[in-house]
Amino acid sequence: MNEYALIMRHEDGSKIASPEQMQVWMKQTMDWIGTIAAQNKFVGGTGLPFDGASVVGHNGVVTNGPFGDIKETIGGLITVRAESLEEAIEFAKGCPVLQGEGNTVEVRRIAKNDGTH
Repeated sequence: MNEYALIMRHEDGSKIASPEQMQVWMKQTMDWIGTIAAQNKFVGGTGLPFDGASVVGHNGVVTNGPFGDIKETIGGLITVRAESLEEAIEFAKGCPVLQGEGNTVEVRRIAKNDGTH
C-alpha cells in the first residue's frame, strides 16, 4: 500500500465567504476526512493559512504571500493510504474544496525510501 498526498488548491475562502459559510465548509471537510479515517486510510494533514506567508525564489528574491501571479494556491493537504492511484483519486473526488469553480485537488504518490526516487 502506498501513501498519497491530496493537495488542495483554491482561493482564500475568507475573501469570498461569510464566517458562517467558512464553518460549513470546515465541517464538510472534517466529515470528508472522517470517512477516510473510518477506513483506516487517513495518515495526517493540515491547512495552510494564506496570511503570514512568503515565497523565496532564485537569488533570494522574497515575495510576500503564498502565491505570485495566480489566484489559487495550496490551501492544505492530507495524506492517505491507498491500494492504488485510482483509490486515492476516488478519495480526492469527495473533497469539499471541489465545490468551488476552478478549485482542484492534486494527487501525488509519496516517495518511499526504496531507491526509486
